Amino acid sequence: MIGNDIVDLALAQKESNWKRKGFLDKIFTQEEQSLVANAENPEVMVWNLWSRKEAAYKIYNRETGIRGYIPLQLVCFYESETTGTVSCNGRIYYTETIVTNDFVYTIAAVKTDLFSQIKKINLDEKISKTNGLPFIIDAQTTISNPVSITHHGHFWEGITLYINLL
Repeated sequence: MIGNDIVDLALAQKESNWKRKGFLDKIFTQEEQSLVANAENPEVMVWNLWSRKEAAYKIYNRETGIRGYIPLQLVCFYESETTGTVSCNGRIYYTETIVTNDFVYTIAAVKTDLFSQIKKINLDEKISKTNGLPFIIDAQTTISNPVSITHHGHFWEGITLYINLL
């Protein structure tokens, strides 16, 4: 399983007042809030952690069928600006994050070896849904592959798992 999330930093800065009273308490654990407070760029840290939680949540939702607003149950273990894990109710998700001046983008996976099997998809891919969950059919193998799509502001990213059966 995979998940992804992207944050358009210009739009987030314009539309989100993450400094307002109570915001960080609703979203982040004390340890995560400490990372924000001590970061060179606290705003980017907020969206780095947020995108990791969102990417992991997409996997958690697929695995469990549980939908809900549970940011405090998604706990980030920050290794570096680009790597870490997210824990949710006993499950561990591995993350890889890209931070640019324009966006923060995270991909999450249930195992680290899945990162090498992730394939970007384009907007013109034929994506179907079953029970609200997106997937594509691999034309060569006719296998249904899960898809994770994210968009925010000027940015859109879609990924799927490419599984080589040979």
